[in-house]
Amino acid sequence: MSSRRPVILVATSYGLNRHGTLHQILLPEDYVSSVVAAGGVPLLVPPMADGPAWRRWVRTGDALMVVGGPDIDPAAYGHKPHPKTVPAPPKRLAADARLVAWADRRRLPVLGICLGIQTLVVHRGGTLFQHIPDDVPGALQHHRDPRSKRPRHMVRIDPASRLARIVGHRALSVNTSHHQAADSPGRHLRPVAWATDGIVEAVEDDRPDRFVLGVQWHPEELYREKRHLALFEALVREGRRLRRPVGQRHG
Repeated sequence: MSSRRPVILVATSYGLNRHGTLHQILLPEDYVSSVVAAGGVPLLVPPMADGPAWRRWVRTGDALMVVGGPDIDPAAYGHKPHPKTVPAPPKRLAADARLVAWADRRRLPVLGICLGIQTLVVHRGGTLFQHIPDDVPGALQHHRDPRSKRPRHMVRIDPASRLARIVGHRALSVNTSHHQAADSPGRHLRPVAWATDGIVEAVEDDRPDRFVLGVQWHPEELYREKRHLALFEALVREGRRLRRPVGQRHG
């Protein structure tokens, strides 16, 4: 086995600067720090158009991480928009969807975080709750004031799940900052963690030969805690285990 560190493709966000004058490729630093702390090499993938340059870029990856951001356009799962839905830029959404489809075809390990879990769900034909306060009466306060620190709550984890084996616990304290969540999880994805109000907090591929895991919280902000770092270590470990020689990496 090669001693080279696995390369983790990291999807990036996209948007205008605060003056509205310049488009930027964006990524919070914690995503990079999490991968490095877990023993991987992060390779940021900008929202490029499909083509030879994009395919050459992504062929170097051993695993994929899809990160947080605004909302998915509900047209992607056949719903009309809720007034509180704020879709991410189409260029970002198209880039994330293309990366997930590409990773699925190649059976690459995937970790989806926040918007990333929702991207996995929609890619597999599932649907989302567009605004938890309206769609799930009595739900916890999952969203937060953007000026404040993300609040935390407990999640219950299926003890028979891959997630439970990774974090070593049937319950976990997580941070939260989302107003949408998985409703119907889609093909080959099963819920494996829930908040106390029943909101799905994690899904994973139900096939034992696939590593596809999505979490609704933000473990990248908690990577200094052993159980949250374990998610990134699992992704890196799977990337190393399934790595193919460079000459066999065809897109």
